[in-house]
Amino acid sequence: MLSEIKKTRFNILTILIAIVISCSKDITTEDNELNQNLDTDDLEVNLEGDLQVSDFVWKGLNEFYYWQEEVSELADEKLNDEKEYAEYIKNNSNPKIFFESLKHPDDRFSWIQDDYVELENTLQGVFATNGVEFGLLYACENCNEVVGFVKYILEGSNADGKNIKRGDFFNGVNGTILNDSNYISLLFGDDLSYTLNMALIENGRVISNGVNVELTKEENFKSNPIQVNKTFDIADGRQVGYLMYNQFVADKSDDLNNIFGLFNNKNINDLIIDLRYNGGGSVKNCVELASMITGQFRSEVFAEEQWNKKLVSYLEKRFGSESLINRFVDTLSNGSQINSLNLDRVYMITSSESASASELLINGLSSYIEVIQIGERTVGKNVGSITVYDYVDNEQTKNPDHTYAMQPIVLKMANSDGYADYSNGLEPTRLIEEDITNLGVLGILGEPLLTSTLNLISGTKKLTPLKPKINKEFLIIDPLMISRQKMIIEKNFNYFELK
Repeated sequence: MLSEIKKTRFNILTILIAIVISCSKDITTEDNELNQNLDTDDLEVNLEGDLQVSDFVWKGLNEFYYWQEEVSELADEKLNDEKEYAEYIKNNSNPKIFFESLKHPDDRFSWIQDDYVELENTLQGVFATNGVEFGLLYACENCNEVVGFVKYILEGSNADGKNIKRGDFFNGVNGTILNDSNYISLLFGDDLSYTLNMALIENGRVISNGVNVELTKEENFKSNPIQVNKTFDIADGRQVGYLMYNQFVADKSDDLNNIFGLFNNKNINDLIIDLRYNGGGSVKNCVELASMITGQFRSEVFAEEQWNKKLVSYLEKRFGSESLINRFVDTLSNGSQINSLNLDRVYMITSSESASASELLINGLSSYIEVIQIGERTVGKNVGSITVYDYVDNEQTKNPDHTYAMQPIVLKMANSDGYADYSNGLEPTRLIEEDITNLGVLGILGEPLLTSTLNLISGTKKLTPLKPKINKEFLIIDPLMISRQKMIIEKNFNYFELK
């Protein structure tokens, strides 16, 4: 039964930093050594760029990896003997396998990708989608059939306006029943168009209902992360502002500021920030949102970056210790005054998908105001990564011989109290799991998590939701989830200056 399924989490956050890094073009000596010893097959691999990619992998991790000092294979001494180093790279010619072999045992989140354009689009919230955001579960205990449930529909997408909505179920694609062997190819494959075969849950069983929904993915679709914003008038004329924000995006700062201007005009007494589907995003945008919620802590420390010793030394020397600090602000980057609410309490709705910048918002604010968290424990992504390219010169020219980029863990983010150790997640004040059979309509009274939060604010039992029949217990992991959970930091430093 669905209620008996145990939960598995696998989430990831990323921190995108523009970095100038050069690896393969700096090893002319090594290349010469390799060319003298390569057989025909090795020569073909070298011409395809695998060896220079492996060189890029090692040098990038040696410089930026958070755990560099704890991984013996990444020791600086590896470069002392050029011939040995060249042989080492030759023996590790598969970049992806090599990358995995260099990871620290505690590292759950670093990854490498062979197409940096695809990586960049994903990090910026641009991806191919038909607009159906869904979760996946096993259909029954000890079986391999899979059922999907719709979490929400992206506005302006192909699915918007079709016969599919939040709370619907599906169990097939193009007439094929989903199982744990085919769901990736059917739902996340290269086909842009497919038909979802819809279903019902009756007495704990998944039953096809005969409804079919034809969908087409739009490539390079850019979604609006502001899912819902409105106010509620509850007991005694008390005004509550509600914002459901699904990704921290730098170019949405003006839109957020306008919403907070409306909240100000309505003199809201309390604020709910719904982060249940928010995997993270721009740290700058996160700081700005924190400043909109408060306003009374201008220039105080919101979060501090903790890099490895090499990077801390470089950043402090090159830019000063202030470069490691993210402070509350009173203006946006375009100079607009921030519409601050000056609240000393905020309510945050979270789930097991809330990660990265979402957790940063909660952790950063908790040093200054009361943060009441409703929902589920968060992911626990207290580390961040950067995008590392194989730049070949000081002008940030990417190596033309390959398109690999890495997303290695490089730092932790701590609040002003120095707290960054929440790898097991941030525990909610009130634990409430979404019931997949009673999801409700987002932003409407009766939606269980919103209703529970309003009930907590008002102190009335009138809005208490029904007891969930089936808890949301994930077992199947969305393969796109790892790339959607991230923190993006706007920082530019020069790799060549590190040498």
